[in-house]
Amino acid sequence: MAKKNDDSATPKLKLKRKEYETELRQLQAELCHLQEWVKYKGQRIIIIFEGRDGAGKGGTIKAITERVSPRVFRVTALPAPTEREKSQLYLQRYVQHFPAAGEIVIFDRSWYNRAGVEHVMGFCTNEEHRRFLELCPIVEQFITGAGILLIKYWLEVSNKEQERRFQARIDDPLRQWKLSAIDLPSRTRWYDYSRARDMMLEATDTENAPWYIVHSDDKKRARLNCISHLLSLVPYEEVSRKKIKLPDRSTKEAYDDQVTLEGRRFVPEKY
Repeated sequence: MAKKNDDSATPKLKLKRKEYETELRQLQAELCHLQEWVKYKGQRIIIIFEGRDGAGKGGTIKAITERVSPRVFRVTALPAPTEREKSQLYLQRYVQHFPAAGEIVIFDRSWYNRAGVEHVMGFCTNEEHRRFLELCPIVEQFITGAGILLIKYWLEVSNKEQERRFQARIDDPLRQWKLSAIDLPSRTRWYDYSRARDMMLEATDTENAPWYIVHSDDKKRARLNCISHLLSLVPYEEVSRKKIKLPDRSTKEAYDDQVTLEGRRFVPEKY
C-alpha cells in the first residue's frame, strides 16, 4: 500500500489564475493525445470519482472533459435507482455503462455509493453493506482481468473547507442547486462518513484496483494533481495523424443562400 502523502501539511501559496490556466491547458493537450491513443489501441478505461460532498468531484471531472470528445470520454452520473433497478443485482445498472473499445467512462459516483451514502443514510442493510465490501474486490478483479484499466480517486476535503463550500452554496443562487437533501446530513454525520470511508479503503484498496487519495482543499491544485497523476497511469503515446487540408467550397449549383433566409425567425441580437 502506498505511503501517506504528507505534502498537505506544508502550506502553499495560492495558485494564480494565469498559472493555473497555463498548466491546465498543457495537461488538457496531453488528455487529447491520450484520447487518440485510446481510440487507436481500442483501450477501455474506467475512472471512478468518489469523496465527501463538496470535495470538488464535479469541477475535476469538468477539467478533464472540457477539451476532449464526449464520444470518447463519457461521464456517467446515475440518479437514485428506480423501484425496478432496486430489484436488480446491485452492479447491474452500472455494468451497462462500461466502456467499449476506444472509450473512457468516468463515473461521478459509482457502485461505491453502497459503501458510502447508502450505508450511512440507511439505504441498505448492514448485511448488504458487509456483502458489498466482501465481493467488490472480487468483481473488480474480473473487471481488470478482462483488460479494462480501472482507476479510482477519492477526493478528501477538510471539515473546515467543506463547511465553507456548503455555506457558499447556500448564499449563492447560482450554486444552490448543488445542495440536496442528502448533502446536508453529511455535515452532521461527518464521522459516520469518515468511518464508512475507512472501512471502504480497508476492504477495497487492492493491488489490481488501488485507491488514490487527492487532497482537494485547494481546488485548482487538486485538479492539476489529479489530471497529471491520471496521465502517469496510462502508458499512452502520441498517435501520428494525417495532415488535414481544408477543401475549397464548391461553386457548382451556387446560389444566394442568405436571401432564402429572409422572413425567417431570428434570435434578437441583444448583445
